[in-house]
Amino acid sequence: MKIGNIDLGNRPLFLAPMEDITGPPFRVICKEMGADLCFSEFISSDGLIRDSWKSRQKLYVLNEEHPVAIQIFGNNVESVVKSAHIALESNPDIIDLNFGCPVNKVVNKGAGAALLNDLPKMKEIATAVIKSVDIPVTAKTRLGWNHDRINIDEVALMLQDCGISAITIHGRTRSMLYSGSADWAPIARVKNNPAISIPVIGNGDVNSPEIAEYNFNNYGVDAIMIGRAAIGNPWIFYHIKTYLKNKKIIEMPSVNERASVCLKHLEGEVKWKGEKRGIFEMRKHYSGYFKGLPYGKTFRNILVQIDNLEKLREILQLVIKKDTLLC
Repeated sequence: MKIGNIDLGNRPLFLAPMEDITGPPFRVICKEMGADLCFSEFISSDGLIRDSWKSRQKLYVLNEEHPVAIQIFGNNVESVVKSAHIALESNPDIIDLNFGCPVNKVVNKGAGAALLNDLPKMKEIATAVIKSVDIPVTAKTRLGWNHDRINIDEVALMLQDCGISAITIHGRTRSMLYSGSADWAPIARVKNNPAISIPVIGNGDVNSPEIAEYNFNNYGVDAIMIGRAAIGNPWIFYHIKTYLKNKKIIEMPSVNERASVCLKHLEGEVKWKGEKRGIFEMRKHYSGYFKGLPYGKTFRNILVQIDNLEKLREILQLVIKKDTLLC
């Protein structure tokens, strides 16, 4: 599969853009585990053109991440174009346009999934950004606003005509937010439309190698994007790739390995965002890192109450040494 001239191989796996989750430290770990393409946190175009420190920080890209995509969102055409040019300073391989974020703070500003109700504006934004940058531009969206207004078939054709290089479709409507089950049938319908020639990436509820294989085989998507299932579990990319290659199920890693990767991730977050913020945002990952282990929940509850890097490092290093959570 290719996005523009970027060859991502056969049945590639992508790390989804997630707010306060997919920063550079986590993206690098996921790349090491087999993710073929990682996306930045979604970044406000208004924040970038106002030179917001938080928005600018999200543009940081490490050399070992490539290929990497930076995702931006907004409602104002001029602002989104300007923010795309600002994003180019980080040397991304792809600019991704967010037309699917369902949260109120984005939708209420007419951005993200709100644009599913304003296709002329979506088209105007996509066309303007594509004309203004010299790297591939992709888009991520949803099936529609709600079950009575599913318009993904129209949206996909429109974006392809604009020049979008690939489209990621989350199998939920905006009204569903993240509840219920993702419906991949409309995604398959888009992919199987003979008028669609761009790559179609499926997203939603892929949390095991078996589901990934089933979705590749039954819905025909070119790639799969993984979001929540990767939080605290970067191994999911390696596990899926191994299963797709030889049907081998890989057990979750040892306590030692989990704690080692967790510590690497923690130190990367602190180096990038500072001790206070890095420790706070890392708390979202602990449940995933120690899920299914004896005393895993208890251990997670201990970690989230600590706001000192040295103390966290001491505990995790002891777990690494003893290869057990009983420290």
